[in-house]
Amino acid sequence: MRKCRPMLQLVRCLILGVVVCYASLVMAQGLQPSCPNPKEVKGFLTCADVEKAEKEGAVVYYGPDVERQLVGMLKKFNELFPNISTNQYLREQTGRLYAKLNAERQAGTFLADVLALSDYSPAFDLIKKKGYATYVSPQMAAFDQQFMSEPPGIFTWYSLNVAGITYNADVVPAAEAPKSWKDLLDPKWRDAINFKDSASGLQGVQWFVLRQLYGDNFWKDMMAQKPRTLPSTVQQYERAVNREDKIIGLGQYNTYLEFKAKGAPLAFVPPTEGVVSTPAIIGMLDKAPHPEAAKLFIDWLLSPLGQAAHNQLSFTYSPRKDVAPPPGAVSLSAMKILQPDWKEYIASHSKYVREWNALAGMQ
Repeated sequence: MRKCRPMLQLVRCLILGVVVCYASLVMAQGLQPSCPNPKEVKGFLTCADVEKAEKEGAVVYYGPDVERQLVGMLKKFNELFPNISTNQYLREQTGRLYAKLNAERQAGTFLADVLALSDYSPAFDLIKKKGYATYVSPQMAAFDQQFMSEPPGIFTWYSLNVAGITYNADVVPAAEAPKSWKDLLDPKWRDAINFKDSASGLQGVQWFVLRQLYGDNFWKDMMAQKPRTLPSTVQQYERAVNREDKIIGLGQYNTYLEFKAKGAPLAFVPPTEGVVSTPAIIGMLDKAPHPEAAKLFIDWLLSPLGQAAHNQLSFTYSPRKDVAPPPGAVSLSAMKILQPDWKEYIASHSKYVREWNALAGMQ
């Protein structure tokens, strides 16, 4: 085997390692990227024309990420590619985000390049409307097929979020804290629980899987608890920290990790039945105004570099096996994960919105 010389050829060695690793993954997956020979740039492989991407001058991201995390992620990309502005973005809960995107596109306005969602339902609706541009990133060779669309290249999972039960440990003794999802129905938590509103994809997954486990009566009984529904995970946690609520009935683990790292008096419970989980998915939009920049951004985000940066900022898990868990998190394999049959979940989405709004008192 030919050896690389120290220092002068270090970069060539690193590039060779990336390319050889990529080739073996492609062979294993049988996955063909959108270009025959991806190029290495800034430590990752891409099919984007980087020169054209820099001439386009911007990439516009629409996503449901917490805003400060979203801004931090875009800043990381911009630090690598300073000629590509990331100042334009839209942050909303998935339901409201998709409604906004739909309204723009129906009016013939195409502002966004890439779309991130935390729910499969709008993604499948967008597929029906031919709203995605197919782009098979070379990074997808490192992802299991369960983490990509069928066919590949429409969207790909870029993070995995899980949720259990969170409580204020200064208010609720550990011995009295809920241990299972069903414990949330204990009358002592009446008027002391919060959830997310119906625009949340993760909330929809929880609604679906607990109906499967316990039937329709579970959520009917929950109405007697007078829960609050809130538009953001940050609001949920702030209410718990401020003792306005005792229990977060859908406690996102990533938000728990972030608040706990800052000293918040919170405890996280993985329910005995399992934690609920949903992916965040990303895809390139049809008629994207900056298509090469969009490809470059997606390739970076799906690469080990982008995944590590995202995990550090968002405290969520990467679907890639070569990326470490977020700071302070247990291994994903240590959790029992509840996920729906996605086709059945999508078919029930309108029922979820209707019933969840009723639970929240929004007829």
